[in-house]
Amino acid sequence: MGFGSYDESEQENQNVDADDDDSEAVTVHENDHEGEVTFETDASTDDLVDRLADIKDSSEEA
Repeated sequence: MGFGSYDESEQENQNVDADDDDSEAVTVHENDHEGEVTFETDASTDDLVDRLADIKDSSEEA
């Protein structure tokens, strides 16, 4: 069988041992943080908008 081909026989009889025990479960809200992010820049809003336009133009050309 060649590279990237799919063999359904490899998918047969795959048993997943899923426990209902939540002791190892991931808690997605375990590290939630509420706060504020601020930054200072010497660039004006117009400079930032122009830079964003340049980024968008270059991604459309690629």
